[in-house]
Amino acid sequence: MTEHFRLPDLSTDKDFDGDSFSAIYTTTVTVRGGVTAHGRASGRARSDDGVLDLNLRMPAELGGDGSGTNPEQLFAASFAACFHGALSLIARQEALDPTTIAVEATVAFGRDPGDGGYLLRVDLVVRWPGVAPEVAGPLIEKADSLCPYARMAWEGTPTTVSLAP
Repeated sequence: MTEHFRLPDLSTDKDFDGDSFSAIYTTTVTVRGGVTAHGRASGRARSDDGVLDLNLRMPAELGGDGSGTNPEQLFAASFAACFHGALSLIARQEALDPTTIAVEATVAFGRDPGDGGYLLRVDLVVRWPGVAPEVAGPLIEKADSLCPYARMAWEGTPTTVSLAP
């Protein structure tokens, strides 16, 4: 049985109005620490609608048992999916077939040599068989400016951190 999905109504047109950020979609995911009281090592991540509900585990490379999903995998999946969506939208607007597009995201977790803190590095690779590089290149650049994950990587994202009452 084939599921039918409806494409999003989003566009690349300037079809918004206003001077400030206006959320189109909002979700909340809560992570609890599990048996070690450490979200990365033994945590559980659950979305407010319950659709996402999974165990978090440290990868073996960081001393964990690698038996569950880790935050870097989730971030890589999110970034790749978002970039894929932006590129697919642009491809359709150019009357190109997006069905063969694949976006591979590699996320590296490491130390910042400047302060010893932690950093992420992201490398995206787009595979688009049958589309010439001179055609795909400008569309990939356009997707890079449209995708909010890519914009977050280039520009940063407004973030607040607060203690609940």
